[in-house]
Amino acid sequence: MALEWVVLGYAAGAEAVMVLLLTIPGLHGLRKGLVAVTRNLLKPFLSVVPFCLFLLMDIYWKYETRPSCESSESCSPTEYLRHQKSIMKSQRNALLIASALLFYWLLFSVTRLVVKVEELNARVEKLKNQE
Repeated sequence: MALEWVVLGYAAGAEAVMVLLLTIPGLHGLRKGLVAVTRNLLKPFLSVVPFCLFLLMDIYWKYETRPSCESSESCSPTEYLRHQKSIMKSQRNALLIASALLFYWLLFSVTRLVVKVEELNARVEKLKNQE
């Protein structure tokens, strides 16, 4: 199961790097190539959404089926520590899911806005040339 979380972490990292590269000022020469690469990667990265939903259902299933260890009298210190560690891992994984989905949405939005700005700049140049 750890491999799935590593893959999701790498996907979220790649999305974050692409958003960062698209929003850094001063990369006007590379921006056209970056936009083309990002637009081509948006469809494959869309698979992150159902993957995140699957992993979220996995977290929910583990939450519902794990043994309860509410008070320290009902379980040993080792079991209590394992219970607390499981809760921390679930919270960390939920945060990773949320960040992957947020970065995909940001990447989609920023790419769309950059393409729209390029189209508007091309229109402005065209209108200037016509005058």
